[in-house]
Amino acid sequence: MANKEKIVFTGNKIDVTWDGGLCIHIAECGRAKGELFIGGRKPWCQPDLVEDADTINVVERCPSGALTYTLKDQSAEEKPEPDNTITVSYNGPYFVRGDLKIESISADLGGVNYRAALCRCGLSKNKPFCDNSHEDGNFKDYGAVGDTGAGLENTGGQLKIKPLTDGPLLISGNLTMHNGSGRVAWTGDQAALCRCGASKNKPFCDGSHTAAGFKSDD
Repeated sequence: MANKEKIVFTGNKIDVTWDGGLCIHIAECGRAKGELFIGGRKPWCQPDLVEDADTINVVERCPSGALTYTLKDQSAEEKPEPDNTITVSYNGPYFVRGDLKIESISADLGGVNYRAALCRCGLSKNKPFCDNSHEDGNFKDYGAVGDTGAGLENTGGQLKIKPLTDGPLLISGNLTMHNGSGRVAWTGDQAALCRCGASKNKPFCDGSHTAAGFKSDD
């Protein structure tokens, strides 16, 4: 994984941490109403200018896990969303939310226990995470999902994500998948998702990574 700077923005009651190694500049923070994040201001994040609840709300919108918060009185901490979800984004990554356990990543990446943007084009230099290489790589896939899955008897619980060496993302746990237009498209508890960009059955792996010579580098 790429090693980029972490910055802690300190407030009287709450601190916000930004991890540059995970940020893909979706701008959920910068476009949020209020004075928490203002582009061009120094520092650009100032937690004391808004209520703590507003800070928490904005931080938890971050789809990549690059933003986290710490309340100094430990009165609250982030909790996983009740349902594990993956959105297969239009020409972009998998946006994953829930009770996430991503195998073989650094323990200090706290945000990705709840929110992550995972590469599906095969081009990221920060695998298994997206680094926006799909843009320069001209990756094209609009996020259609053709299969409906086996269905779910339960929801929630831990979602285990194993990036298989030179292969797909192996998913284990209760999962609801949304296609690129937001439709609930697939439900199940086991899946192998393409991350080489070459599958003809996206978002699912069809073994194309072998012929494509995909190297995961993670």
